[in-house]
Amino acid sequence: MNELKMHENASPLEPDAASPGRRKTAILAGLAALCRSRIFYGAAALLVVAACYATYRVIGTKEPASPRAARRALAGPQPVAVADVARLDVKIVRHGLLGTVTPIANVSVKTQLSGYLLDIGFKEGQLVEKGDFLAQIDPRPYEASKAQYEGQLLRDQGLLDQARDDLRRYQSLKKLDSIARQQADNQNWVVKQYEGAVKADQALVDNQSLNLTYAHIVSPIRGRVGLRKIDAGSYVSTGDAIALVAQIDPISVIFGVPEDYIPEIASAQKKRGALEVTVFDRSDTRQIAVGRLQTLDNSIDPTTGMVSGRAEFVNADDKLYPNQFVNVHLLVDIHEKALVVPKTAIRSGASGLFVYKVTDQNRVVMQQITPSAGEHYDDFAGYNSGMVEIARGLTEGERVVTDGADRLRDGADVRIVAGGDGAGAPDATRRPRPEPTEAGAPSQEKRRDGSERARERRQQRPPSETQ
Repeated sequence: MNELKMHENASPLEPDAASPGRRKTAILAGLAALCRSRIFYGAAALLVVAACYATYRVIGTKEPASPRAARRALAGPQPVAVADVARLDVKIVRHGLLGTVTPIANVSVKTQLSGYLLDIGFKEGQLVEKGDFLAQIDPRPYEASKAQYEGQLLRDQGLLDQARDDLRRYQSLKKLDSIARQQADNQNWVVKQYEGAVKADQALVDNQSLNLTYAHIVSPIRGRVGLRKIDAGSYVSTGDAIALVAQIDPISVIFGVPEDYIPEIASAQKKRGALEVTVFDRSDTRQIAVGRLQTLDNSIDPTTGMVSGRAEFVNADDKLYPNQFVNVHLLVDIHEKALVVPKTAIRSGASGLFVYKVTDQNRVVMQQITPSAGEHYDDFAGYNSGMVEIARGLTEGERVVTDGADRLRDGADVRIVAGGDGAGAPDATRRPRPEPTEAGAPSQEKRRDGSERARERRQQRPPSETQ
């Protein structure tokens, strides 16, 4: 009984003693389940990535600075080519003008009467002088007509002479009152009639002489004969074309000029006379000839806003051919003793155009400049040996960088190399390799030793690692 009572008294206390253990077990089981969950693994991965990124930010930004600084120190100052700011005569040329080669005289030789073409006196493409024989039309009908009219002229001339003698006799008899006054007056009118007939006959003779001249066709100008339009033996009528003769030396070029250029050209003509004109081929790359502007047309074409101009060229070498398309460059002015720099020295930045000016300490300074032509400074450089006129920003004698400025910065040290205006300067996009020195030999030896040690480690590595 006592044992039973003790057991009964103890049993109510067992749940209170065992509850902390069960809670601990439940907590451990929950933690184990949480560790096995995806959330835990994701959170752990994020923590690892954050730690790696922080390490990279701390170490990665500081480590490369040392090799970069070492390379800069090894390369030394940037090698550049320089040129002096000088004064030269600058040509102001208007280009982009389109023109066509046009003969000064282009004559179509046509017949002025009808007949058979007996002879052709030229070869196609032949150069002829004014008055050279070209063709012959059968003259015999016109010679016969001339002979007929000459005979008629002689007959009427005889009748006129007879009437004049009768008039003199009648006037003498009239003074003696031997004949009637009316008879003497009538004889005077007869003389007048014969004088008219003689003049008409002379005109007919002259007309036939002119026809004979027309039958012998000659060149009206000096030039080149084109392809013949008709062959010998053909019957030609008045107005039929025989050939085309074009004057090609000198020759002209007709081109269009924008109306905005007219005041500038007119002022230059008054100042300098006939302006120089240079023509280039269709691609505007090869110069053909140099001539002079003769005149501008007297009105502007309202449909295009252009005025036509004619320039004349000596064409002894036949480089210009009729109807050839050319590009015209018109020299309108020359700026004497202008301040110039090479075109290669000018660079463009956010603040505008600038150059790198080299100081006496071989240090570059960014210098803002203003070319005389503004943003279109390159328009005239090709006519001035690559030089550009500068309005503001530089003075004569200063030095500017012409080559090797791609990696320059304001205040950087430079090393001037031979080459003048960039010629012979090293490529600015490549850094120069250092010359071999005694200090460089150990570094090469160290590289060889490092490669040998790496090869030895690979040979000593166990087979499980190498496979």
